[in-house]
Amino acid sequence: MIMKNLFILSIFCCLSSTMLWSQNSDTKKADKYFESFAYVDAIDAYEKLIQKGKANAYVYKQLAIANMKTSNFEASERLFKRYLRSSRNPEAIDYFNYAQTLLINEEYDNFKKAMLDFVDKAPMDRRGKVFLENPDYLMDLQSMTPRFELNKLSLSSDFSDFGAYEFDGKLYFVSARNESRKTYGWDNEPSLDIFVAENVAGTFKNPIEITGYINTKYHEGSIAITKDKSTLYFTRNDFLYEKYRKDDNGVNNLKIYKATLVNGMFQDIQDLPFNDISFSNSNPALSPDGSQLYFSSDRAGGYGSSDLYVVDINVDGTYGSPQNLGPTLNTEGRENFPFVDEEEMLYFSSDGHLGLGGLDVFYSKVDSGNFTPPQNLGHPLNSNADDFAFTYNGNVELGFVSSNRTTNKKEERTDNIYRAKLVSPLEQTSVLVEVVDATTEVHIQEAQLIFYDTTQNEYSRSRTTARGNSRNFLPTGKKFDLQVNAEGYESQSNSFEVPQLQMVMRVALVPEMTSTEAEILILQERIFFDYNKANIKPEAAFELDKLIEILKENENINIQVVSHTDERGSGAYNMKLSQDRAESTVAYLTENGVDPERLSSEGKGKSEIIKDCISGCSEEEHEENRRSEFKIVD
Repeated sequence: MIMKNLFILSIFCCLSSTMLWSQNSDTKKADKYFESFAYVDAIDAYEKLIQKGKANAYVYKQLAIANMKTSNFEASERLFKRYLRSSRNPEAIDYFNYAQTLLINEEYDNFKKAMLDFVDKAPMDRRGKVFLENPDYLMDLQSMTPRFELNKLSLSSDFSDFGAYEFDGKLYFVSARNESRKTYGWDNEPSLDIFVAENVAGTFKNPIEITGYINTKYHEGSIAITKDKSTLYFTRNDFLYEKYRKDDNGVNNLKIYKATLVNGMFQDIQDLPFNDISFSNSNPALSPDGSQLYFSSDRAGGYGSSDLYVVDINVDGTYGSPQNLGPTLNTEGRENFPFVDEEEMLYFSSDGHLGLGGLDVFYSKVDSGNFTPPQNLGHPLNSNADDFAFTYNGNVELGFVSSNRTTNKKEERTDNIYRAKLVSPLEQTSVLVEVVDATTEVHIQEAQLIFYDTTQNEYSRSRTTARGNSRNFLPTGKKFDLQVNAEGYESQSNSFEVPQLQMVMRVALVPEMTSTEAEILILQERIFFDYNKANIKPEAAFELDKLIEILKENENINIQVVSHTDERGSGAYNMKLSQDRAESTVAYLTENGVDPERLSSEGKGKSEIIKDCISGCSEEEHEENRRSEFKIVD
């Protein structure tokens, strides 16, 4: 929990400086705790001010933030609400933080209202813009087909455990379980160390501290190891050669260090050249070929609280210049804990992209040199809590995720490690289906969407919202048939292949015909026959199929089939031929699902010709006389 929150230190230093006007001699003690990130003690000191009747908007805001940082979200929500009611001019970030506590506490309606207040205060913030594009996005995420099945690891302790990284049959992870360490004031847990557990019959057991000179009395964090096992990259407080350094604001930042394997132990700790005393680098992750190192940093020039970066590892062991991964991935919020699998899929955690609450895990991949828009991995990998430090092995379809989720709001939150087993396709694309009336263009709500795979088995189904759309997450690259049904409309089917990027489909449904419209179409229908024949031609079958659909949709309509011949031949012969044609027409209708009780037939011979052939007729004109027509009967 500690390491994942350290990125916000510089942000809260700035916040504290903007609120100096509200500090006074009464808050001095509490403020000192707060500014040194001793949030547990700060909470106690601010609460005593409230008990003494010395609270103001500033105190409530500081308390709200401190409770948020220690994962006391119910208290944080209550205090943010009180602060916003009492403050004369809250900042945009106050509304955003309040919205996040509401989201974590599953107060979804109030979350939406708080986000709208945030957007009003900060209309150019991309987090607000994306929210406005889909304010009901939570329904979409909650309806996603689960990709993973989660199980909590048995090696979890009562302290913070996170950052699981499986390598060479062992599980490396970060933990505060070493009670001999100094307690850290952020949340009253011991400092973090790196541990390693062995695989015993498929279960990771017997965790011990990593050997070598890695762990210290300060914090160590997540790691990455080169494939040749020779080099370990890890996160640590700015502490090397017994020197604990702070920046000009008195903040000790994080650094990525490099250790070399010597005689079976990692030692020879080296500071990396792109570290600096003035900002944090952390969460190292190697590319599959080991030529690049991904990491998180809150260095100047980024897009938000912490961004994702990559740096080249040159053949000679030197490093290039860190490159920001850009605004597609990075937001005004926190992006951290990157991981790259063997397929070069990038996973990371973020609270800046639309999520279920706190940090969520997202994935992205490179397409034509650019990262694709990140996709939320959905429930249950993500929850309304912080979900982070996801690592994944596609060869065995297993991974690990860290989370401080709870089963109820009253339960104390602490980071735990979960094994994640893939149960449905990992790569899924958002397919937004809009259903409209083909005549009026009005969006149709409660339309039913059914997706069928290539074997015509049902894959999933959904319904359109009040906005007339439905967002569905389908396996990337797969083919589907979509059937759309809505009351009062003709059903429609569409075939498509799921693309790499988000897809928008617009389906225009044709309104069902009224009985009057159906009767008019029936009266206009007619089919034709070959000379001296009564069988149904393919062209006639096509027309009859349309008639069958009309009759099936209008079961109150009964019809009579009336058939005719041309002028050639005797009257008696043509009368029988026309009756054969009428019966042949009725037979086709009944064979294809029309109730015979709704049908009758009559042959008219050559008594009602359309083309008078006294002066002679062409073959085309004779054919116009050889026909079946339809009448509406009671």
